[in-house]
Amino acid sequence: MPVARPEPQEPRVIAHVDMDCFYVQVEQRRNPALRGQPTAVVQYNDWKGGGLIAVSYEARKFGVKRSMRGDEAKTVCPSINLVQVPVARDKADLNVYRSAGSEVVAILATKGKCERASIDEVYLDLTDAAKEMLLESPPELLELIFEEATKSNILGLPSDVSNKEDSVKAWLCRTDADYQDKLLSCGAIIVAQLRVRVLEETQFTCSAGIAHNKMLAKLVSGMHKPAQQTVVPSSAVQDFLVSLPIKKMKQLGGKLGSSLQDDLGVNTVGDLLSFTEEKLQEYYGVNTGTWLWKIARGISGEEVEDRLLPKSHGCGKTFPGPKALKDNASVKTWLDRLCEELSERVQSDLNQNKRIAQTLTLYARACKKNGCDSIKKFPSKSCPLRYGTGKIQEDAMKLFESGLHDFLGSQITKWSITSLSVSASKIFDIPSGTSSILRYIKGPNSTVSPANLDCSLHEDLSLGNKLYIAPNHEEHCEPSSSEKGDHGNNSILAKQSQAKEEKKMSKKLTEVKGTCSILKFLSQSPPALNEKRKFDSLMCSHPGPESSSEANKAEDHTPTQSVDRNNFSTGGGTSASSSPWMLNVEDIDPAVVEELPPEIQREIHGWIRMPKHSSSKARGSTISSYFQPAKRS
Repeated sequence: MPVARPEPQEPRVIAHVDMDCFYVQVEQRRNPALRGQPTAVVQYNDWKGGGLIAVSYEARKFGVKRSMRGDEAKTVCPSINLVQVPVARDKADLNVYRSAGSEVVAILATKGKCERASIDEVYLDLTDAAKEMLLESPPELLELIFEEATKSNILGLPSDVSNKEDSVKAWLCRTDADYQDKLLSCGAIIVAQLRVRVLEETQFTCSAGIAHNKMLAKLVSGMHKPAQQTVVPSSAVQDFLVSLPIKKMKQLGGKLGSSLQDDLGVNTVGDLLSFTEEKLQEYYGVNTGTWLWKIARGISGEEVEDRLLPKSHGCGKTFPGPKALKDNASVKTWLDRLCEELSERVQSDLNQNKRIAQTLTLYARACKKNGCDSIKKFPSKSCPLRYGTGKIQEDAMKLFESGLHDFLGSQITKWSITSLSVSASKIFDIPSGTSSILRYIKGPNSTVSPANLDCSLHEDLSLGNKLYIAPNHEEHCEPSSSEKGDHGNNSILAKQSQAKEEKKMSKKLTEVKGTCSILKFLSQSPPALNEKRKFDSLMCSHPGPESSSEANKAEDHTPTQSVDRNNFSTGGGTSASSSPWMLNVEDIDPAVVEELPPEIQREIHGWIRMPKHSSSKARGSTISSYFQPAKRS
């Protein structure tokens, strides 16, 4: 239920910018031959010519409406051009329209706080920009008023005046206007400038509403279309709202609006004015009652959110009539397609905008063949979102099966799905100041280049429990300084021997393309001053105090994983004796692995088989517990 928000103490200037038949404009820009012609954009479903989702103003003059299908539109307007939306994965692909909308948002956001409400509409908080303009160059002192601003529609001004532009200019430049109206005048000029800039840079026209709150700006933005703007002075609010149908108000188009009509006989906002705040609270509760009382008077404290990106990502598909899905296999086929698109979008959002989605939700509409309990809806189901197409597909199918179980209950009957969608929500920015773990592995002075990320992990699946990582052929293990003195030119032979062994091993190993090995970054760590290395076949050993017998004990401990530490900087230690660097699966804490970046998690799981049951050995609950300050002896 709606809740009343406190109204700001200072007057605001809020604009709602709405693109004119946006989908058609995008197609006209892609194909300029469509400009000036009756045009409509139709859905991917070609039944009866496809459903119209956008109709140009030229086609509307012939009586074409969005509620029509393509065949009916051709009957009404034989010359209409029907353009089908792009299709991907057997469903509509709206990416071209999203990208075009982003172009517009980038321009509008230059003047104030910007909230992208949908693909083709935006809210702007122009309060600061209007105050700055009023302070530096108030409209009443301007010799020339921006021409597009003089074409504004001002509610409360006579509409039948012979020279409308002169009347609007006089209103914008009033010296006796109150502070609120002067801010609105500045806002009207700023919005007009933005609209012209949008047209020049994107070829798109848009309409706008300018008022002191979001509610009023939204209500009037579509009053004068296309390519016009409407201003709502405070003095005109009551006259504007009194005859407005109650269902036109935001959040009153559904059950709450129907309740007002059925229970209280309220059909217009003016009818709502006859009820006291206490009476409305009695019917709808304190919060909603106060909200209803305020909106009837044009009062709204809802703020413009500073959001250029969507709050969620969603992909859906409808299956009307005979196309309904009637078994798990067909549902899985479509869920996999939807999840594939969703995965691409959340991954793109992560890469481009550094945002992470945390919740995966499945929605569906379903019916039972026997018609019993037909009112019961298919419940939506949610779970934490795991990145990766396969994981999202797996989780979505589990959510569907859970929802289907709740939908059917104890009944054993046939069912059909008429709508299916998945969404990713609870999207948050990655906190500033966070760095990749690679930065700490490589050292603060090192950089990670795209070339470094293009590496492969080689795994010999036939080597049993032990895993060997093929060395990077661009780098070589060097003998320790003592070995250089003892062997002299033998180091060259050792390198040649190493290269031959690496070549043999690389032929045996299966290359997994697209996987970035963490060892790649370990191997590129800057060498320590006192580093000593010993080459032993494919194994790069690290010096340490342990004896060879202790190394043998480590090898005898099972299960173990042997990892090539080629060029790994260990530093410290002067003993010539050394043992291979061994990794015991039992020593790996799954809780720590889960805190690593997804790509590193996948690689670690590729190296080893994580134990199903955690070891009894004491472990830290988080990765931070392994980095506690060392105790002084």
